[in-house]
Amino acid sequence: MVKLEKGSKKLLNAWAFYDWANSVYTLTIASSIFPIFYSALFLSEIKTVQAFGTEFKSTALITFVTAFTFLVVAITSPILSGIADYVGNKKNFLKFFCYVGSVGCIGLYTFSLEHIHLSLMFYFMGLIGYWGSLVFYNSYLPDIAFPEQQDKISARGFSMGYIGSVILLIINLAMVMKPDWFGFDISIDDAIRKTGSEEDIMMALKKAKDAASFKAMKIAFITVGVWWALFSQYSFYFLPAGSSKGHKVTKAVVFNGLKELRLVWRQLKQNLRLKRYLYAFFVFSMAVQTIMLVAVYFGEEEIDWGGASEKTTGLIVSILVIQLVAILGAILTSKASSRFGNIKTLIVVNFIWMALCFYAYFMQTPIQFYIAAGFVGLVMGGVQSLARSTYSKFLPETEDTTSYFSFYDVAEKIGIVIGMVIFATIDQVTGSMRNAILFLFIFFLFGIVLLYRVPEKEKHVQ
Repeated sequence: MVKLEKGSKKLLNAWAFYDWANSVYTLTIASSIFPIFYSALFLSEIKTVQAFGTEFKSTALITFVTAFTFLVVAITSPILSGIADYVGNKKNFLKFFCYVGSVGCIGLYTFSLEHIHLSLMFYFMGLIGYWGSLVFYNSYLPDIAFPEQQDKISARGFSMGYIGSVILLIINLAMVMKPDWFGFDISIDDAIRKTGSEEDIMMALKKAKDAASFKAMKIAFITVGVWWALFSQYSFYFLPAGSSKGHKVTKAVVFNGLKELRLVWRQLKQNLRLKRYLYAFFVFSMAVQTIMLVAVYFGEEEIDWGGASEKTTGLIVSILVIQLVAILGAILTSKASSRFGNIKTLIVVNFIWMALCFYAYFMQTPIQFYIAAGFVGLVMGGVQSLARSTYSKFLPETEDTTSYFSFYDVAEKIGIVIGMVIFATIDQVTGSMRNAILFLFIFFLFGIVLLYRVPEKEKHVQ
């Protein structure tokens, strides 16, 4: 490990590079190839699966597991951050979650309905590895960057993540769409080729290509795990471990994080600006994260693509549009925040999200979905990077950044759980994801109202 000065270019780049390493998870596993792969496991019109002694709708099962994972992260992250603060080595925790997530991605290669519980465990590991590592990754921001650097380096991290994840996704998608280019077998039985009709041959070729594409998806999961673990080594080499305090972890220390969380909450009550910003963040982040997690499933169910292959291609194109435009969105949002201020920029971004909820309710055609994807990409990267850097800039002078960012992440995760449960309930009761998307309009509206209440300057409550 090389010790670098706070604010140094190499240290800032090393921190941002972890986004390059881990963002492949959100794009390939969470947003694109895994949802398509998971849907392909169900061949019949009725998509149900037996798990945990109950028959689930396929999408409901993944939603429940996802919500449960976020709940686990919300509960454990303050405990782990407290231990990290007490021991003084947050990098070990960052590494741990990175490797758990990497192994989970690689394990998805074995995902099957016959071994659904083991398969869901690997899915759980990938999800908890990604989100669990973010609490420690985000907490590094005020440690490695000065306040005037934080907006820019936060946006750079997201931009690097989008670029890296798109590079790997393009490779993975080429494998899926052109499996023969990568050595996957798409040959058919000689007997069918010699004696079958033209229709039989075409059907056999299609089945062979589908099987090869399915195999390519499973290989893609391995590439994500390897990419994540491999490229994170650069960040691990330069990021500081933290000031080692030489403390041993005891039973009392395990719950130190919860005490720290309560202490942060008491301190927040004295900081009006930070407290009101967290209220607003909790509300609008709930809607943003929910939309990002269900976007592919919405496109699959609610848009008339015309056929299965057209659907797969359309969803892939939409995902690429989102990721590419998100790079521009993160940069533009950073520039806007420098000129107009963080809160005013966040208010405008939330207005755009609110309009998108209305637009999504009426979407029918692929072109309309592509347009929505472009706007989602524009505001997705912007709202995430700016929300993180705004919180960092509003923090009081303290060395205990891990506990403050643990509080931030707990608020985000609990919001995701609530948002997904509400979304799934509306979808289940009304039978339409459109109604659920439209309902999220309310969260953005409340988020805007709460952002207007954030003071421009710090105020302390006596």
